[in-house]
Amino acid sequence: MKLLNKLERKYGRYAIHNLMKYVVMLYGIGLVIGTIAPGLYNVGLSLNFDMIKKGQVWRLITFIIPNVSIYDILFVALAAYLYYMIGNALERAWGAFRFNVYFFSGVIFNILASWITYLLTGVSLSPSLDYVYGTMFFAFAALYPNTQFLLYFLIPVKAKYLAWFDAALYIIMVVQYIMSKNYYAIIPVVVSMANFLIFFFTTRNYRRISPKEFERKARFRRQMNAGRNTGNTTTQRGHTVITRHKCAVCGRTELDDDRLEFRFCSKCDGNYEYCMDHLFTHEHVKK
Repeated sequence: MKLLNKLERKYGRYAIHNLMKYVVMLYGIGLVIGTIAPGLYNVGLSLNFDMIKKGQVWRLITFIIPNVSIYDILFVALAAYLYYMIGNALERAWGAFRFNVYFFSGVIFNILASWITYLLTGVSLSPSLDYVYGTMFFAFAALYPNTQFLLYFLIPVKAKYLAWFDAALYIIMVVQYIMSKNYYAIIPVVVSMANFLIFFFTTRNYRRISPKEFERKARFRRQMNAGRNTGNTTTQRGHTVITRHKCAVCGRTELDDDRLEFRFCSKCDGNYEYCMDHLFTHEHVKK
């Protein structure tokens, strides 16, 4: 998405890095609240639009705290570990900004689904982030389809098969709601899943968000930094030689090939010189 690329260039520095670490902390907070004050979540933290209309606007944020107790500690530990692993994998593949957009847009879609249901029925649902974590798993399976999970800690199953099974369960759930004429219950499922569908099917250049593409860019930056840090020097026959030209990306000099041509880039901040192979392909340095 061109819009997402523009937003990343403009606001990428504000992204929350290692976001899932803070999500795991929310599980810890939820455990404490659920153990010390079991009724507090429903009374003062859940997404209740009747209460929000009365001024309790903090519920738009506090509902993301998991409603769990000490009796759920084994499930919480397993879920927190799994979500942390999946979230970190997505952040490494996409970068912090794109993962932030994906996660928080899922949260917003949850709020939107609950709000639409409230407007249509007058009933204020109290959603959890289960659908958000579900869309995270779909994204993980799309990027790493052959990653294996141990089902029941014994049976190795690839992520793509688990994702298809998960999708089938969602479809069955929607069909059951339709057959029982409980149409409003479909809204949270469909709206929440829209996060995954929009993010992937409207991204025309999928290669830009693939793990291989991010690894290629990281490798390029490492090579570029290595070329800059060594200055205009090279080693020949065990001796350090000062050169007139040196490419800031690959580190080649006029001594490597007298047919090489070098040019300074006017768009980079600073005096960065490049060989013709990298003059038009390098990433511009902005300080």
